Amino acid sequence: MPVLLRLALLALTVFLLPLLTPATAGSSKADWDKIVAAAKGQTVYWNAWGGDTRINAYIAWAGEQVAERYDLEVVHVKLTDTAEAVSRVLAEKTAGRIEGGAVDLIWINGENFAAMKRNGLLLEPWTEGLPNFALTDQANNPDLALDFGVPVDGLEMPWSRARLVFYRDEAALPEPPRSSAALLEWAKKNPGRFTYPLPPSFLGTTFLKQVLLERAANRDALYRPAGEADFASVTAPLWDYLDALHPLLWRKARSFPENAGAMRRLMSDGEIEIAFAFSQSEATAGIESGELPETVRNYVFDVGTIGNVSFVAIPFNAAHSEGARVLANFLLSPEAQLRKQDPEFWGSATVLALDALTADEAEAFRSMDLGPAALPADRLGSMLAEPYPSWTDALEEEWNRRYAVR
Repeated sequence: MPVLLRLALLALTVFLLPLLTPATAGSSKADWDKIVAAAKGQTVYWNAWGGDTRINAYIAWAGEQVAERYDLEVVHVKLTDTAEAVSRVLAEKTAGRIEGGAVDLIWINGENFAAMKRNGLLLEPWTEGLPNFALTDQANNPDLALDFGVPVDGLEMPWSRARLVFYRDEAALPEPPRSSAALLEWAKKNPGRFTYPLPPSFLGTTFLKQVLLERAANRDALYRPAGEADFASVTAPLWDYLDALHPLLWRKARSFPENAGAMRRLMSDGEIEIAFAFSQSEATAGIESGELPETVRNYVFDVGTIGNVSFVAIPFNAAHSEGARVLANFLLSPEAQLRKQDPEFWGSATVLALDALTADEAEAFRSMDLGPAALPADRLGSMLAEPYPSWTDALEEEWNRRYAVR
């Protein structure tokens, strides 16, 4: 079936979904109808990272869809760091503003979710009341119930999956290094041809965690709060590794790229030979824009690479919580998830369980062309779970103390 026809059918399905989807255990159709009615005319302030043009365009598209279907306006509050929104909600709680908050929905995971949960900044459990929530099939996808090891407890809705993938020009480098140890040996023979983004950028910190997960003698400690571990002992292998790697990096680690896009530009300019991203679509986008050669391909480390789920959450004092739920439910629809997975629009993997979809919907996901650089699912290897959230700040602080350019 042609992709456009599949999208049209999925659009019709989602438009009728409130009538077709059975009520979840935690709600009834009447309850959901009340939420939809209350959401009419609301303006949802969705605080979400605004650093990628394709993601921004996707969020704009989602806003257009819910405006047309539910008379609901979406304003994308573009963040450079999700912590900005967390701080805003915390400040409102401290000031006693228990309703009418400025933030209605947040794209969130990791340490930011943990901080909001710890400080009581999230709306009471709400996700089971969404008609589309059943399509995530959490019973058979337990990773959706944990956010960097912290139980979600219905306080946020899974929205997107991501995996760390490396990429290179296969014509020039057919056998790339497939572990952190192999990468170091390759860098010794090819000095200046690799780098990583500057922490605390998400991707730069992810590289630190990837290396630490590979090299730590006590990996179990990384899945408990950092304060409970002997930090110096657990992280010593990482710093030893970076001490050896940094003199071999692009510009000898005197400067670092800002993010995935900056790494891609370095590769386009021939400055580096290996780059990485937290999305299979990064290299494909480079190929399609003409930045990267058509022979660029993704690859992963043999031991596996870090993967995680990102979520959307509603603050405890959201002014438009009904509209936020309606928008969140649409984001979980097969139509919205299929568009998000399409590399033309974003390239982010779905959180839906394909077995929970209709045959046509499931086939649309399975048959999607993920682009020339992408690896098929059966070649992505094992996924390494993200460490406990507090390791993020601890690693960034120690990296800054040791290596920040002054």
